[in-house]
Amino acid sequence: MNIKMLSPQSSVLRVVPVPKAPLVVFERVNKYFGLHHVLKDVNLEINRGEVVVVIGPSGSGKSTLCRTINRLETISSGRILLDGSPLPAEGKALAHLRAEVGMVFQSFNLFSHMSVLNNVTLGPIKVRGIPRAQAEKMGRELLARVGVDNQAEKMPSQLSGGQQQRVAIARALAMEPKIMLFDEPTSALDPEMINEVLDVMRGLAVMGMTMVVVTHEMGFARSAANRIVFMDSGAIVEEASPEQFFAAPSTARAQDFLSKILHH
Repeated sequence: MNIKMLSPQSSVLRVVPVPKAPLVVFERVNKYFGLHHVLKDVNLEINRGEVVVVIGPSGSGKSTLCRTINRLETISSGRILLDGSPLPAEGKALAHLRAEVGMVFQSFNLFSHMSVLNNVTLGPIKVRGIPRAQAEKMGRELLARVGVDNQAEKMPSQLSGGQQQRVAIARALAMEPKIMLFDEPTSALDPEMINEVLDVMRGLAVMGMTMVVVTHEMGFARSAANRIVFMDSGAIVEEASPEQFFAAPSTARAQDFLSKILHH
């Protein structure tokens, strides 16, 4: 959006671009598990349409950071803003927040007693109040989008791990979220199933979905991320474009991490 401003020295109107506000903002966020300091003064902005890939060694706070965005983990201090508003604490406002923030876990978390289609349509029907026929039409379109439309009537146990994860992505998309969170979405998959899930995620990135992805898949980070966030010991150590980060990381800690993970 542009605002026209009148210069004090001139009667000519000039158009001044207004910076686009970030979708998610972390302001000095800290998180403790007992005495364990898991997130340390985290400051981070995630812009609309941006794909932010969070990497780092195990135990660095990556998943905790991801899970604080929809309050699956509460924070100890600081604040997190979504679309300019602080995250709500509880009640209907929290339920609304979780409808706005899609989440894909490493363990799929599908309802085992429901068909694939019912897994995808449950949220739109129950939370958004969409009529069943409309929700099922949308559900089938989303299943087609992630390449499992022929599995709609099956139960999750009849699907491969890769298929189940693609259903989980469709289920999250069915809520029409503002942002999608992926917490190591391929870590529970057999190697041959990983690419089919990453391809779906690349497709979402191309279509402009705002995404935060915690992953060990460096190929995905290189090809799909707009920005790499490298964490270690609960802190953000480095932020950079994929090109800059993988070619010439600026910190010794990131250099050491990449030397181990890329030559493994």
